[in-house]
Amino acid sequence: MPVLCTAVAAGEEEIAEALLRAGADPDAVGADGVPVLCTAVAAFAHRTVAALVSAGADPDRDLPDGTTPLLRAVEGGSPATVTALLWGQYLPAPEPPLAQPVRERLLSAARHWYETGAEAELRRRTGATGPAKTSTVDDDWHEVEEITLGGRTVRAGHGAVLTTLEAAFGVPTSLTELVARAVRHPDPRHVDWAESSTLLGRRSDEEVRELVTSLRHHPSADHRRFAADVLASRQYFLNGTAYPHHEDDRDLLPAWAETEKDPVVLAEVLRALTEHAEEHPRLESIGLRHAGHPDPLVRRKVSDCLWWPDRHLTVEAAAALRALTHDADAEVRFQAALILVGDERQDLDGPRAVVRDLVRDPHSPMRGGAAEALAESDDRTADATELLLSLLDTDDRVLRLVGAYGLARRDDPRTPEAYARVAELGPIHLPDHRANALEDWLGRNQALPHGGNG
Repeated sequence: MPVLCTAVAAGEEEIAEALLRAGADPDAVGADGVPVLCTAVAAFAHRTVAALVSAGADPDRDLPDGTTPLLRAVEGGSPATVTALLWGQYLPAPEPPLAQPVRERLLSAARHWYETGAEAELRRRTGATGPAKTSTVDDDWHEVEEITLGGRTVRAGHGAVLTTLEAAFGVPTSLTELVARAVRHPDPRHVDWAESSTLLGRRSDEEVRELVTSLRHHPSADHRRFAADVLASRQYFLNGTAYPHHEDDRDLLPAWAETEKDPVVLAEVLRALTEHAEEHPRLESIGLRHAGHPDPLVRRKVSDCLWWPDRHLTVEAAAALRALTHDADAEVRFQAALILVGDERQDLDGPRAVVRDLVRDPHSPMRGGAAEALAESDDRTADATELLLSLLDTDDRVLRLVGAYGLARRDDPRTPEAYARVAELGPIHLPDHRANALEDWLGRNQALPHGGNG
């Protein structure tokens, strides 16, 4: 069996990519008679899929069972995998080089799985009657349910897959349908929601703008949240373009923030308001108004309302942030502390202590972020150094690496030993600036042949 097939079956993405760069056959077939591309598709290994397609693997290859790798990916429900198959050959072209019947078959499959539901379709195909095993997994920056039943595993991202195919094949989709696909899974992290939000966020036509504006008054909180998310996306995708309504969208958000009662939606509105390239004149006052909001989801967005790049904090904003460093919610404390640490006019001892306390707490959900912030900071207290050393005793490889990196930045003599502790939990995959810090430390601290220090 080709070594490439073995590497892909074992999930060794880096080895598979190295083999392809060395000239391995991207259409290799394993001992089971299945092309290696199908093995990667079945494992939802979208990075390996992209590498195989880029190397020449055929996504539309006819298979003995009448399917193709692309059809298998569509039925598998992972939008990241489908995109990886399409991107190398189809999306950049004005007209995808797939015959119309092939496109219709793919669209029909995605629509059927979406409308039927992943678990129900699995039951129909496998005949399984027992409980399904369901978990939430990452699918290239977003999340999706992964369902195993009757010996087969799929992901329930068929709404996003259908949206992706429609966009790739130039098939018009009603705006209300795109909204419906999003709110079917009312979570911005879900792939179906994210795909609809991204697609609408890229569009600058009046029809989309009118829809999003009208959704602000929708009785469903999920619909209102989706509208705010699209407005935030629009600032990212359309900023600097000829979109004529940036100012109108920006002015809509403060008025919305004044009246929105649902805390989840309000938090999304505040996030959208802070995504603009220019600070809104009322941004700080909106932040001050909501600094004492009873819901931590809202308070987590307040810090970004009180701060803006390249300007010092006002007296009122600094006072509010100091109060937030004592908040009951760890994320609120962390965000407020980071902003105060970044303003050199503030007393930094208190905010730095907040960050150190979050690193010290093994149960804090913000421990990882706080450790990163501590490692990057100019906090050179003995307490900070001891905390970085303590991270080397954890069973978390990333936390150990962060601890070693923080010691390297401080030119601590225990840095080589710290990186050895990191290696105990497995190799460091490059490139990683934190891993490279060891080499930099050695260059600065190892004795040179002439007796000096580099």
